[in-house]
Amino acid sequence: MKSRAKIEFGDFQTPAILARQVSELLRQKGIAPKHVIEPTCGVGAFLVASAAFFPHATLRGWDVNPVYVQQTVDELRRAGVALRATVEHQDFFTHDWEHQFGKLHGELLILGNLPWVTNSTVSAMNGNNLPTKENFLGLRGLAARTGKANFDISEWMLIQLVRALRGRAATIAMLCKTATARKLLRYAWQNDGRIHEASLYRIDAAEHFEASVGACLLLAQTGVAGPAEADVYESLTATKPASRIGLAGQDLVADLRTYRKLQHLEGLCSFQWRSGVKHDCAPVMELKPAANGAMENKLGELVMLEPDCLYPLLKCSDLANGRTTPERLVLVTQQNIGGDTAGLARSAPQTWNYLQTHRDKLDARKSSIYKGSAPFALFGIGDYAFAPWKVAVSGLHRTARFQVVGPFQHKPVFLDDTCYFLPFESRAQAQLIADILNSPPCQRFIRALLFADTKRPITVELLQRLNLNVIAQEAGCEQRWRAMQNTNFRFAPAVPQYELVMETAKSGVRSRKRSAKIVSTSYNNPHHRRRAAGR
Repeated sequence: MKSRAKIEFGDFQTPAILARQVSELLRQKGIAPKHVIEPTCGVGAFLVASAAFFPHATLRGWDVNPVYVQQTVDELRRAGVALRATVEHQDFFTHDWEHQFGKLHGELLILGNLPWVTNSTVSAMNGNNLPTKENFLGLRGLAARTGKANFDISEWMLIQLVRALRGRAATIAMLCKTATARKLLRYAWQNDGRIHEASLYRIDAAEHFEASVGACLLLAQTGVAGPAEADVYESLTATKPASRIGLAGQDLVADLRTYRKLQHLEGLCSFQWRSGVKHDCAPVMELKPAANGAMENKLGELVMLEPDCLYPLLKCSDLANGRTTPERLVLVTQQNIGGDTAGLARSAPQTWNYLQTHRDKLDARKSSIYKGSAPFALFGIGDYAFAPWKVAVSGLHRTARFQVVGPFQHKPVFLDDTCYFLPFESRAQAQLIADILNSPPCQRFIRALLFADTKRPITVELLQRLNLNVIAQEAGCEQRWRAMQNTNFRFAPAVPQYELVMETAKSGVRSRKRSAKIVSTSYNNPHHRRRAAGR
């Protein structure tokens, strides 16, 4: 079992053999630094390895753990390179890296293995291994308070190192999660990080660190800005890249070559994708039918609740496996975000008493989105959640399998917050959109966009990039699509659709207008139930 300190500090020490393999790769690529810098040196594996491969370089390391600092000094002495090495006890978060780099003249190699831990993990432990609170990703509104605000500590550290270099020529070679490497590159490409060449070399994190996560060596050359793309190699010894990632507009794509062939399928989706209902208290809010009209929650309690507050629920695993018949229910306390919940005391007293019984669990929900909200509040709730028909997809699976979800037992089916969906009034509308999204050209394009090794490969941002106008044509659904656009149901007024097109001849992005309708359907909750019952 990992110790608390190991978890808080993301303490995955680099095996000596891996440090040597990385150093050998760097030398093969012609990197010949005057100074080797390891900002979080741990027990010194990289400093010792680089000493052998770069015999003329000075070695400089820092670590927040004084025991590790002494171990590193001892290892360097045993290797006979202590005279050209300096190792200091220092907290990365308080060190002035810009000043540090400014004192060193000549080519820099910044390498190592930064902490593998997220800020939310450290915060949950009430730990101190965190940078000063800063919205360094520039998130706004709800995004700054939810999952998007969660980041790896190493991501923050890498960004600070790139900032501190201020465009100076240097080589960055860091072991990290592949998702972290991509986020750093995206940040640098979008914020004048002046990376002129970058590549990722996958490593086996399970073998080297006993961690089940995608990991790599991030290799980046700074100095001047180059193309916003990076080759991805399957191993440290691979000689040819398996794929190339890159920036298209403001978003990364996983397969740049395929993307360029299919980029005409990109645009602003004609509909607004929605995430499912978020409650963060499954033991209380999710139930299964039991005998005699009772419900059983995940705590094993049998309770009687008003049926009007319970809706069928599907999760991401259901969608990914083709299950569209719900086996569980979700307790719905509001009709829209910010809605009052006190009325449940009158309209649904059994449900209200049940919620009061478990108020301690609901009040203990950690997400800041619930602060200042009504008791027992939900998110991902609105007219769209009560739509009788939906096209839904799992956000957590690497294959985008779009399912048509219709009413169940005369009620609309809800999705949980691991899913995304589009709301519709009729089965025909939903089936058409599912056919378009599941078509071969759309599936190829989605595969070019998504990163399969991330926790949530399918995102709203990705789905909003799908130009249904063009995809419908390529999928052979153009006539049905046009007929649907002419259908008289609650579409929003037509607005221009901007198709993002990546420049292939030079760096940059242009846009061209494409006529389309942005469609959003409004549902009156009390009435939609009667509509659903008749379908």
